[in-house]
Amino acid sequence: MDVYEAVTSRRAVRGFIDRPVPRETLERVLSAAAQSPSGSNIQPWHVYVLTGGPLAEIKKRACERLSAGDPWDEPEYEQYPPALKSPYRERRSAFGEQRYGALGIPREDLEARQRAASANWNCFGAPAALFCYIDRDMGSPQWADAGMFLQTVMLLLRAEGLHSCPQMAWAKFHRSVAEVLSPPDELILFCGMSIGYEDVTVDDARTCRAPLDETVTFVDGH
Repeated sequence: MDVYEAVTSRRAVRGFIDRPVPRETLERVLSAAAQSPSGSNIQPWHVYVLTGGPLAEIKKRACERLSAGDPWDEPEYEQYPPALKSPYRERRSAFGEQRYGALGIPREDLEARQRAASANWNCFGAPAALFCYIDRDMGSPQWADAGMFLQTVMLLLRAEGLHSCPQMAWAKFHRSVAEVLSPPDELILFCGMSIGYEDVTVDDARTCRAPLDETVTFVDGH
């Protein structure tokens, strides 16, 4: 699989089969992803990779909290600006319409939307997941470094025939994750990522992207 194919075939998959992901595959992916760029090569990401019992325990704790109606944890970082301006607001709204429309859930059915969203905390059935932390002392550039690392991981997973779904949703239950992982206090959970082999029977339409002229400006020399 060449780089272009990896990029264009990568998407957030929300349905996985229970086929195990070999440990050696995950090690190969993460060893290569360590080559991702970071400012002054500080490599600010801290990653926990889970399969089997530990992952099942995190899923269980999160799903129990959902069933009990427990509130989300106090946020440790702001996932979106409180007043999301145009065109980002419209793009986010379009994502919701497309995501839930593909599931046959109308806009006004908030309960059904919440049920669909709750699949996040079962990792959409994935048999493997990673949780990416970053040090509380780090700034915006280092968060960007972590994003580049995670993108590299996702592209390498495609090269292995695997799919993924990055999930900031896990930051909403960071206490439940910490109860299992016991990360150092100086770390913040940025996101989780479900990893596995796609369940092709799940209808999960690819979300649209903005046209190039909305996001890119060419400044040509003459």
